Amino acid sequence: MTERINHQWRLTSRPNGDLTEANFNWTETPVPALQDGEVLLRSLYLSLDPANRGWVREGGSYRDEIALGAVMEGGAIGIVEESKHPKFAVGDHVQTMIGWQEFLVSDGKGVTKLPVMPGLPLTAYLGLFGHIGLTAYFGLLDICNPKPGETLVVSAAAGAVGSLVGQIGKLKGCHVVGIAGSDDKCKWIVDELGFDAAINYKTEKIQDGLRRTCPKGIDIYFENVGGEILDAVLARLNLHARISVCGMISQYNASKPVPGPYNIINLISKRAKMEGFLVTDYMPRAQEAMQDLGAWFQQGKLKYRVDVVEGLKNTPAALSKLFDGSNQGKLIIKVS
Repeated sequence: MTERINHQWRLTSRPNGDLTEANFNWTETPVPALQDGEVLLRSLYLSLDPANRGWVREGGSYRDEIALGAVMEGGAIGIVEESKHPKFAVGDHVQTMIGWQEFLVSDGKGVTKLPVMPGLPLTAYLGLFGHIGLTAYFGLLDICNPKPGETLVVSAAAGAVGSLVGQIGKLKGCHVVGIAGSDDKCKWIVDELGFDAAINYKTEKIQDGLRRTCPKGIDIYFENVGGEILDAVLARLNLHARISVCGMISQYNASKPVPGPYNIINLISKRAKMEGFLVTDYMPRAQEAMQDLGAWFQQGKLKYRVDVVEGLKNTPAALSKLFDGSNQGKLIIKVS
C-alpha cells in the first residue's frame, strides 16, 4: 500500500496583531498505521472561526493556548478512510477537531457520526447545524429571551452567527436591525433574510444609523464586534435591555489594550443585563436546538450561506477574511 502523506499547518510563533501565514509552517509527515481501537479520518471541510485567533494568544483565552510546534486546531467534517474502531465504518461522515491538516488518527473520543440527510450538503453541518447554529440559538433565546415587538440589533449581521440570530429574532416577532460592512451585505440581510433594516457602518455613522432604525430604542443586542459599535448601542438601551456577548472581533488582533466602552454606565440606569457565553456551555442541550433549527430550515424559514475557499494550503490567508470583513457567510476551507 502506498504510504499516505499528511500535510499540516503547524503554529511556530505567536502573533503581535494579525495572525498570518508567517506564524505557521507548512509541513508533511507520514500517516501512522492504525492500532486497534483507532480510526483514520480524512478532512473534507475545515471551519475557520474568529475564535482561532484567541486560541494562539499567549496565556490562552477560554481554553489553553495551542502549543508552538503543534498542528493548528480547528473543527472539521471528515470521512472515515480506515477503521479499527467498532463504532466507525469506512465511508462514515464525521465531525470533530481534525485541525489544519489532511488526516487525523483518532481513538474516537469527541468524534460525532453525522446522519445521512438526502439533499443536505455536508457544509450545512458547519454553517447551520454545528456550533454556529447552537451559538445563534442559545445566545439569543437563552440569554435574551426575545419577546414580540422588541427591537433586536445584531452586529456582524451578515456573518455566520449574526445572520442566523437575526432570522431567529424575526421568527420570535422582533423588529430586527443588522449592522454590516458593505451595501451588498446590508441588501442580503434585508432582501433575502427578512431583517427589517440594516446599517452599513462603513458609510453611515453608527449613532446616526441606530437613531434611524431604532427610534424606540434597543431591547436586545447580540454582540459580535465590540468597540465603537458596542458603545453606540449602550447609549440607546431601553429599560431592562439584554446584551448577549458572543464575540468582540474588533479586538482580537489588538497589539495593546483597547479602551473600554464609555457608555457602560447605562447598564445601571437602564437595569440592563450584559452576559457572555460559550457555545460549549450548551452542548448538553444541543438536541433541543437542532430540532428547532431543522424544522425552521425544512419550512424555508431559516437560510444560511457559506464562503468556501479551496485548498488547505490557503488556510492562513483565508482566515484574514474574517477580520477584514470580506467573507460572505460561514468561512470554510475545502480540504479534499
